[in-house]
Amino acid sequence: MTTKTALITGASFGIGTAFAQELAARQMNLILVARSQDKLYQLAETLKQETAIEVEVIVQDLVQPGATKAVYDRVQEKGLTVDLLINNAGFGDYGAFTERDLSRQVEMIQLNVVALVELTHLFLPQMQQKGSGGIINVASIAAFQPLPYLSVYAATKAFVLSLSEALWAENKDTGVNILALCPGPTESNFFKVADFPESFAGKSNGQLTSAEEVVKDALKALENNQSNCVTGGFANQLIVNASRFVPREFLVNAVEKQFRA
Repeated sequence: MTTKTALITGASFGIGTAFAQELAARQMNLILVARSQDKLYQLAETLKQETAIEVEVIVQDLVQPGATKAVYDRVQEKGLTVDLLINNAGFGDYGAFTERDLSRQVEMIQLNVVALVELTHLFLPQMQQKGSGGIINVASIAAFQPLPYLSVYAATKAFVLSLSEALWAENKDTGVNILALCPGPTESNFFKVADFPESFAGKSNGQLTSAEEVVKDALKALENNQSNCVTGGFANQLIVNASRFVPREFLVNAVEKQFRA
């Protein structure tokens, strides 16, 4: 039986690393993509020693022009077939829209949306041709409602959710499963990278889901061919369904008060 291969973006931290560890334990070969060279190679060596799988490292900043094509070309040059694509790379940026750096907002859209679309468009046809495969696009519970002070981030994740569910429906007869993974607050470096103020440090204390738990829920949902997977328990289910029962203006006003520094 041929060993399958997974390509993971944003593999050097958090959920990306947890995906790599779990899939390695399941004896999948890996292609790890991120811009953090030292962390990638360290992770790759650890996984190879622990599980005897094959690991290919591609050091690439996916924000840069032509980055996704470079990743795709590298995979083709190595003669590798991607059976599972995990579009995990992404970041947030906290603050009032007009007070945050515009170039950073554009980079967020480039990474969270454009790179994800490009990689999906590059690798999906091969999966369709062989009649099997899977794609996990990491969205967020932020995809289900606007988030003041995380406005661009939430909008990018709403895009990811919408795209992924549409592609799930398009591919229901192709043998390719496509999943929008929607984690709630997770143990990662998200809050630090997003530049959350210190006043938020205690708000999620005790409510963070482990990256390992998110990954196991995601892989189970993919196997069951679900269109989306909301992780983090009942509280997050309430959050993502709130807009069904509460007027949108009321909801976004309530969220604004919660997220205001």
